[in-house]
Amino acid sequence: MAASYGARRRGLLGRDGIEGAILLTPCNSVHTFRMRFSIDVAYLDRELRVVDVHTMKPGRFGRPRLRARHVLEAEAGAMAAWGLRPGVRLAIDV
Repeated sequence: MAASYGARRRGLLGRDGIEGAILLTPCNSVHTFRMRFSIDVAYLDRELRVVDVHTMKPGRFGRPRLRARHVLEAEAGAMAAWGLRPGVRLAIDV
């Protein structure tokens, strides 16, 4: 979980991959500049319900989602494998 400004800013930068996912909170948009791999991005509302899911290649800006309050990031393909799609509500254990 990345809840501080520094942790959100750092996110997945400098990594070659990730097992699992990272939750950025509060957050409603991300970018993939200086990233080494493509990621799946799930935008979540206040109740952790998925608002939107996108795959982003390195070097892209994601447009902000107005209803989003959190962003979940994982390696590309992970969210489809997990069955994440708009409307699904998540439970997060830290």
